[in-house]
Amino acid sequence: METTSRVAGESAHGAPKGTQSTPEGVPAARRTLDGYLRAPFPWYGLDDAYTGARWLMQVAQAADGTVQHGSIGHGDEPSIRPEAAAGAAADRERFAVVVTIAANPVRHSGDGGVLEATSVSSAAWLAGSGLLSFTWPAQMDHVRRGEWLDQQTETAWELADDLEGPDWSTLSLPVDGEPTDFHYRESEFGWILAGSAQNGVHLGAYGRGLSAYGLAFSVVKDIRAYE
Repeated sequence: METTSRVAGESAHGAPKGTQSTPEGVPAARRTLDGYLRAPFPWYGLDDAYTGARWLMQVAQAADGTVQHGSIGHGDEPSIRPEAAAGAAADRERFAVVVTIAANPVRHSGDGGVLEATSVSSAAWLAGSGLLSFTWPAQMDHVRRGEWLDQQTETAWELADDLEGPDWSTLSLPVDGEPTDFHYRESEFGWILAGSAQNGVHLGAYGRGLSAYGLAFSVVKDIRAYE
């Protein structure tokens, strides 16, 4: 079992300490293309077999400006709304988000300190917290939703820290054409998965409405095409 802490010493809300980012997965808080272009690692998305819409979300940066991870969306841009009030809109929201995080055994912070390593658990945590960011239980006001979200994100972290536990299964999906094992989990909110690629990155993904079983991932050839 992997033992890790939240990405770069993340808070209970999933934002790495010392980074400039909004909650993972919120399209309204998009970063500019520049953040993606500055990343020292390749970005991943769904492969060319997917012909639907693709869109940039945001990147997370350390205090020194180093890009640490980011997300790319596919399909319908999900909204944050009460599930019961969504009605037919829920049926139209079919999306999959791919999270790419640099696979670093040791990272240096902007103030000269050392940050803990990233891992597949880090990718699972980012995917889990991202899915939660688009979930709003019915008949819940903003205050209660905040309390609910705190509780659920803590649960998501505990699950991410126990990838060999009974809550996860194994799903093999192509990454750059090679079969790759992912840790996979479904819930009432959607699905999440996490694994590693061969290009020095860990991958996380989450979605709803689109089945994870038919997905395949590949390096984004030109991130500008997503803008």
